[in-house]
Amino acid sequence: MFSFFLFFNFMILSWGGQYPLVQNMTVTEGGTANLTCRVEYNDNTSLQWSNPAQQTLFFGDKKALRDNRIELVHASWSELTISISDVTLSDEGMYTCSLFTMPVRTAKAYLTVLGVPEKPEIDGLMKPAMEGDHITLTCITQGSKPAADLRWFRNEKEIKGAKEVNASGKTFTVRSSLQLHVDRNDDGVAYTCKVDHVALTQTPQQATEVLEVHYAPRVEIIHSLAVPQEGQYLKLECMSKGNPPPDPVMWTKDGGELPDLDRMIVEGRELTFTSLNKTDNGTYRCEASNHLGTSSAEYVLYVYDPNAVGQHGTDHALIGGVVAVVVFVTLCLIIVLGRYLARHKGTYLTNEAKGADDAPDADTAIINAEGNHAHAEEKKEYFI
Repeated sequence: MFSFFLFFNFMILSWGGQYPLVQNMTVTEGGTANLTCRVEYNDNTSLQWSNPAQQTLFFGDKKALRDNRIELVHASWSELTISISDVTLSDEGMYTCSLFTMPVRTAKAYLTVLGVPEKPEIDGLMKPAMEGDHITLTCITQGSKPAADLRWFRNEKEIKGAKEVNASGKTFTVRSSLQLHVDRNDDGVAYTCKVDHVALTQTPQQATEVLEVHYAPRVEIIHSLAVPQEGQYLKLECMSKGNPPPDPVMWTKDGGELPDLDRMIVEGRELTFTSLNKTDNGTYRCEASNHLGTSSAEYVLYVYDPNAVGQHGTDHALIGGVVAVVVFVTLCLIIVLGRYLARHKGTYLTNEAKGADDAPDADTAIINAEGNHAHAEEKKEYFI
């Protein structure tokens, strides 16, 4: 399978005769190149194809070079077409078509050969990697011409790598590196390196590696009841995630073993109470371990009396009402007391003003004011 791009290089007519018409061609390595030379008018003059080394390939319909890859496709007075199969990079160059008039007329066509990049390989993968490790993934492809482009993907999302290109003769070796600080979120992630190249329009090349990360477990307890009550069914589930998987898990109560009760059942990660009782109160602990560490979680169980739950609600409402009344009464007393103090202060200031004429200080002024007021009352009664 090959692909090519045509770049026409038509030769013009001149007063001295006709030039042959040829076209440039691009072909993928391993493909087949067809070289065609045409003339519109020919007076039985022969056409000839020569390679970049100026070796004659065909003169008319006569083969001149012993190369099984080169075949005659069509020969006439107006056209000479030959094919080169299984094209290699060494076939690239300038090919010449000659029309043997006097003088000889020539046209040149350039054959470009694309180097097909090899399937990429990913190096540097650690199996398994540990959480916290720093690793470098390197993708390598060889044999491309022109240099290929490499693209990285984390699952389906494209990420950027560091590219390096080195020439190897007529082809290129391309590397792209990806720096990773590994954590548990990288476990099971597929890292893919894809090759982009003009010669790979039909069959893109890529390589994929799935990263395995080992990490210490994390534990969480999930419960089925918000307010556990006597007689109810309760299930505690110990959710642990780690790699390698921390299985089995261990349940304890208040730092010791679980009591041996028929209504308390342990099945793998689940601790089930078929009928809760106040004696079940306590702190339940779930612990999970692997070779990288241990993790635990706790659940404090308090079993409520179903009758007391409603009574507590009524008590709380009553207490709230009493508190509201007390606050209201307190505010009213503060307001009344404030008004009284304000009026008393006004009376004090008035009396001070009345006795201030002959008094050396405020207290004497008040006493004088009260004395004057008493004399005034006595005087009023005397005239009556």
